[in-house]
Amino acid sequence: MVMEKLFLNEIKYNMTTLDNSKEIKKNNPDVTEHHEDFRMFGLVTFLIADGMTFAGFFAAYLTYKAVNPLPDGSIYELELPIPTLNTVLLLVSSATFHKAGKALLKDRNSDSQKWLILTAILGLIFLICQLFEYFHLPFGLKDNLFASTFYALTGFHGLHVTLGTLMILIISWQVRLNGGRISSKNMFPLEAVELYWHFVDGIWVILFIILYLL
Repeated sequence: MVMEKLFLNEIKYNMTTLDNSKEIKKNNPDVTEHHEDFRMFGLVTFLIADGMTFAGFFAAYLTYKAVNPLPDGSIYELELPIPTLNTVLLLVSSATFHKAGKALLKDRNSDSQKWLILTAILGLIFLICQLFEYFHLPFGLKDNLFASTFYALTGFHGLHVTLGTLMILIISWQVRLNGGRISSKNMFPLEAVELYWHFVDGIWVILFIILYLL
């Protein structure tokens, strides 16, 4: 799948952080021993486990939709405009986040901060659109198992977007020129949040296909 290839490529790009110890030894001959940096490996492991949780939600949703139909007069069809807009928002936010990383790599901290703030704004717009959709759905949280699973799945993803947006805002503050802790020499915090954000965006694409197109 295209999304799977993109996600694997992003992991490969960010796993370069694991070579930090070699660089330290090269630049500091006096260093005789240094522990490998497995922070990115730990994050990837967490995201894989998190992905399995989403897979369970997807399986439950499809099962309940098949065996627990809505009462007569109700419909399964969901409106596409808002979810489609949300898909565009998250895909664009992935691009703006990538721009932020590229700018920071070139020591353009101000540009990186602007791209990060724009990414956070796109995340906030996504959440507002999702709340708007909740208020206009043809079913409620407690109508049946299908409805409950739908809300649980989209709500769980929304929680991830909320956490990601908060982390992006924190990162945007830390890349500032005066007093910021994140720079081209310390890229891990930004790379970690970027990988997490791409993961959340990829999950949404799968969610969009399963919930709104199938």
